[in-house]
Amino acid sequence: MSKSLARVTAALQAAGIASVPVEAKGEIRTAEAAAADAGVTVDQIVKSILFQGESGRLFLFLTAGGNKVDPEKAAALAGEALSRAEVEVVRAVTGFAIGGVAPLGHLTPSPTFMDPRLLDFAEVWAAAGTPRHMFKVAPRDLCAATKARVADFTG
Repeated sequence: MSKSLARVTAALQAAGIASVPVEAKGEIRTAEAAAADAGVTVDQIVKSILFQGESGRLFLFLTAGGNKVDPEKAAALAGEALSRAEVEVVRAVTGFAIGGVAPLGHLTPSPTFMDPRLLDFAEVWAAAGTPRHMFKVAPRDLCAATKARVADFTG
C-alpha cells in the first residue's frame, strides 16, 4: 500500500468513517472517469481543488464533479485573491499528486469549503490519495471529517 493511500485510510479510520478505499479498473484522473468506474453520476464525485492565496496559504474546495469553482466566489470565501496552486505546492502541502488528491489525510490541513450540491446524495466518492483509488462516504460525514464549511463557490 502506498504511503498516500495508507494516510487516507488512517484519516478515514480516525474520523470514524467505515469506508475502505477501492482500486479502480483504470486511472481515474477525471470526474467523468471516476463516475463511470464507480457506477454513479458525475456530481457524486468529489473533486478536491486547491487554490493558493496571496498569503501563500492553500484553500481546499470540495466540489461536485459536474461543477466548476468560480474564482471570485472562492476568493470572497477565502478573504484574499486566489490562484490555482502549483503542482509542486500541492504535493508539498498535501502529500498527494494531482489526480489523486484526497479530501482528507493532508500533511498540512487547509481551510476547506464544501459544495452544497454534494449534500444532495446519500453517498459520494472521492480520491483516496492515488490516481487509482477511491472511497465512498456520506457527504455529511466527509464534511465533518474535513471540518469543511458548506458554501456556494461554484458558477
